[in-house]
Amino acid sequence: MCQVKQEVDNLIKQDPAKSAAFSVLKYLVYRAFINRSIIVGSLIRILFCKPICLLFTVALFFISCDTSVRPVDLILYNGKIISVDQDHTISEALAIKNGKFLSVGSNQEIKKLFRATQSIDLQGLSVIPGIIEGHVHPIPASISEHFEEIPDVKTIAELLSWVQLQVQEKPQGSWIIHPKFFATRLQEMRQPTIVELDSVAPDHPVFLDGSYGGMVNSAALRMSNVSTRTAEEGFLRDPQSGELNGMLRRSAFEFLAIDHSDQLSDEERRFDLTQLLQMYNQVGITSITAGSGTTKDLDVFKSLRTSGDLTVRIFQNISIPFNHQDSIEQMRQALDDLGYHTGTGDEWVRVGALKAVIDGGVLTGTAYLREPWGLGAKEIYGITDPTYRGVLRIGQEDLERMILVALEKDWKFTAHVTGGGGVDVLLNAIESVAETQNVMDKRFSVIHGNFYTENAIIKMKNLGVYADMQPAWFFKDADLLYQVLGEDRMQTFHPYKSLFDAGAIVNGGSDHMVKLNSYTAINPYNPFLSMWSVVTRKTELGSVYNTDQALSRLQALQMYTINNAFASFEEDIKGSIEPGKLADLAVISEDLLTCAEDRIKEIQVVLTMVDGNIVFDNGTLDVDEPEDRER
Repeated sequence: MCQVKQEVDNLIKQDPAKSAAFSVLKYLVYRAFINRSIIVGSLIRILFCKPICLLFTVALFFISCDTSVRPVDLILYNGKIISVDQDHTISEALAIKNGKFLSVGSNQEIKKLFRATQSIDLQGLSVIPGIIEGHVHPIPASISEHFEEIPDVKTIAELLSWVQLQVQEKPQGSWIIHPKFFATRLQEMRQPTIVELDSVAPDHPVFLDGSYGGMVNSAALRMSNVSTRTAEEGFLRDPQSGELNGMLRRSAFEFLAIDHSDQLSDEERRFDLTQLLQMYNQVGITSITAGSGTTKDLDVFKSLRTSGDLTVRIFQNISIPFNHQDSIEQMRQALDDLGYHTGTGDEWVRVGALKAVIDGGVLTGTAYLREPWGLGAKEIYGITDPTYRGVLRIGQEDLERMILVALEKDWKFTAHVTGGGGVDVLLNAIESVAETQNVMDKRFSVIHGNFYTENAIIKMKNLGVYADMQPAWFFKDADLLYQVLGEDRMQTFHPYKSLFDAGAIVNGGSDHMVKLNSYTAINPYNPFLSMWSVVTRKTELGSVYNTDQALSRLQALQMYTINNAFASFEEDIKGSIEPGKLADLAVISEDLLTCAEDRIKEIQVVLTMVDGNIVFDNGTLDVDEPEDRER
């Protein structure tokens, strides 16, 4: 109410002209109609203003005195509404109409002003904006366990037992493949040796796929006709004997004689995808950024939307459709052929960023670091070259050309980069382009990044570059990386507080790739587990690192709500609970802001809504009809 008074007073002081009075007072009339409140003191003060002001103020007063109750679709009341708006507003109730938040306020205000078709007594539970997952791969993840569950192995013994079981179940010569295996997440923190794999699978080819590196047994090498004579640096060798040791880099994957033919029908794929999206709803996720893909993936989500089966909003990144060494003209033509640019689409399915891949991965020893990996990486990754810094797939010059074309064709640019050296290459390329082009409003981002120095953070702030980060990597991998890289280099690993303090936008995601369970997936996509990790700086093994980089609970929530809305240029329509925004929300079992710290990771979602519709309900709360509420 005081805000209405202040706005009227400011109008009279700043510009008494009729045109200004008309435009602003009409806005205030609308505000009063929504809020149904104005204090009499404002009216008295304005009585001494010009007649035109008096006319509209009187109209405003009478509108505010309208005691009619407005119909809405749904009211949620008797809860704690954590809005994540600029003022960090906490309320008790909210009203929804036509898929949008209409009003947020106290129980008394909402019940007095609105009559709902349905209502939900929150019973004191908390409501947060719908979780926006900043980086997942839903299409491949959804089919990853179609035929069988992927084991969650913790030790080499468990891995070998699983391989032995596969040998018993599969015909001789059939491939045994773990689609996302990271030896660094084993308790032993090492790869199984080729001898160990051969001992349990002498006649079955085994491939442990770690995305940017992997491990095979002797049968896999034989079936793929790979030997010591094979001229491919991606097959690593024993430094003493020169024999192949089974360790691979990504460049060697194409030499493996694996049948990649599609075994699933379109209907099966569609069903698996809808099931995974519903699993996302079960942890409060209402929007996702699909980390990479093609326009075919975009069409899949559009089809789900048309059939009414889409329960999550999509921001689909598109992998670069050209080679980084192509000419400028070839790049332009490739983007023209796509027929899209960032932002194409609607509030359900929208085209995301143009994505490149600059280096490898920290879990396979292929991330491009600022310094050589060092002796600590020898046993785990098979790295023997003392000058080896990792794999740099795209250099700065090519990146600059790619960024220039992306800007010209109205694309947001992003890139997978996991090592600090790769971060610097990308930021230097953006900085160079920014000398002649405006990049600030494009909201470029670094996917993963992991290692951010003070200088890198300053550049990100100055260039408007976002940090697209995955706290699950800290939770799962910080212990191993401390062992390999040492304490000094790990001071720059996931420096969330420094990024926030500098004013850089930090986005929260998981990089979910395979497995379906939100806690045991690779990588875990449960947002509350990740929020707990950035608040506590604790790892899966219970270690605590760099507590000075811990975030507040509200900052952790911002990473998964409003910050990710900014990343997709949608901060005006989602990411917080405010009137006019899309009615996407999650009701949760604990008060995220005040519960015991270790309860954060155990928070359960009670109910999830997208577009004002319930997409997940665990049965805790009842949906009441109006007459139920009156009794």
